[in-house]
Amino acid sequence: MLVAFGMIGTSLSGVTFVSVPGTVGDFAGSSYKAFGYFQVVIGNWIGLMVIAFVLLPLYYRLKLTSIYNYLHGRFGNTAYKTGSLFFIISRTVGATARLYLVINVLHIFILRELGVPFALTTFIILVMILLYTFEGGVKTIVYTDTLQTTCMLVGLIVCIVYIVQHMGLSLGGAWHALDEKGYTRIFNTDIRSKGFFVKQVVGGMFIMIAMTGLDQEMMQKNISVKNLKDSQKNVLSFSAVMVLVNLLFLLLGGLLYLFVLHNGAVYSDVEVLHNGVASTTHQLIMNGHNVIGDDLFPSLVLHSLPQAVSIIFIIALISALFPSADGALTALTSSFCIDLLDLKNKPGLGEQKEKRIRMIVHVSFALLFLGCILLFKWINNKSIIGVILDLAGYTYGPLLGLFAFGIFTKRDLPDTWRITAICLLAPTVCYFVSQRAAHWLGGFQIGIELLLLNGILTFVGLLLISKGRSQQIAGK
Repeated sequence: MLVAFGMIGTSLSGVTFVSVPGTVGDFAGSSYKAFGYFQVVIGNWIGLMVIAFVLLPLYYRLKLTSIYNYLHGRFGNTAYKTGSLFFIISRTVGATARLYLVINVLHIFILRELGVPFALTTFIILVMILLYTFEGGVKTIVYTDTLQTTCMLVGLIVCIVYIVQHMGLSLGGAWHALDEKGYTRIFNTDIRSKGFFVKQVVGGMFIMIAMTGLDQEMMQKNISVKNLKDSQKNVLSFSAVMVLVNLLFLLLGGLLYLFVLHNGAVYSDVEVLHNGVASTTHQLIMNGHNVIGDDLFPSLVLHSLPQAVSIIFIIALISALFPSADGALTALTSSFCIDLLDLKNKPGLGEQKEKRIRMIVHVSFALLFLGCILLFKWINNKSIIGVILDLAGYTYGPLLGLFAFGIFTKRDLPDTWRITAICLLAPTVCYFVSQRAAHWLGGFQIGIELLLLNGILTFVGLLLISKGRSQQIAGK
């Protein structure tokens, strides 16, 4: 239960804490309106069922400590190294995007007023995270994640309760007010939109399978549980809490929009051009600033709510930061050292030298995090959760294709560079297709189902270079 509860903090992070409430609004580049993000959550829940009853039995049967060892046993060293490489790329991009959002909030609303540059803010926080991860390991992270998740959820509930009481509403009255504004609508039936419910549910399912089931950091915690049955209980518990917590964050988002409108904020319509498609979107102007999207929650909490609520928000935000950051650094170091450097199979290395190598890798990833966070600051997107899901479509797609090919076919792959080439080519093709889809298909936009397309292209590419045939399905 500790693993399941702590995984909430790792899975949700500061992105959910800040970005999900902001998706309730309607703004340029957003795939979601009202409670539309819950479509992804439904898909996530289905994906967790696949993890519990398809992937976990496989991992426990093979007694894996690194899930990418499956690729080594199934296809050889090249597939193993390729899978590990894509995990490292995927986790680095995802973790740094999450870190950027929280660090940016802390900097804009606190440290910038003290004259501290953004780069220095980032450096100091990364040093704190490094110190935090030097001792312990997976067991320590499980316990600290539990504490941090508790702080994050307490902050969420406190903010909801305060806003409801401040506006003189009951919880039922608040829901009715949200429904009148159209904020409670979940399903998008516009087939051309990125937010179309079929795209979101299917995409959400494969996002969860890839970002959790094929992710060394998340699965390391699951396979640390003593047996398969308890690990499955962990995933099922996590799935139930995940759905509830995301619903609470969307409820909070609707309440935040009601609150700012109640306090004088006004919408203004603007014409925007996104991926070649013209549309009308809204800006929400409060005190001369557009506070829609990721800016909404921190702007409101730190400038319009009581100081006590602001302090709770900051504690919750920091609590949301560390579970994603410490686990990511630990898992990346572990994967790089075990899967790419193969330190476990170098007995002549010596304990001290191995420890020194691990330390160098650990610090190097922290420096890489610094560079990526500064890059996200330069991009400065209004909704970082949309960026994370889009990037996941490119980086996790080849992993999805590799694992699917191993599980659902009996065909073998040549242990050559061609595997890596296909895994690099598939996301490149996907990027080109996604950029041109609206032009080619009369406004039809590719959303997070891009990950599925990427996985299918990888699967087909691997099929073309494979050898050996069988009508049987692996594992049966």
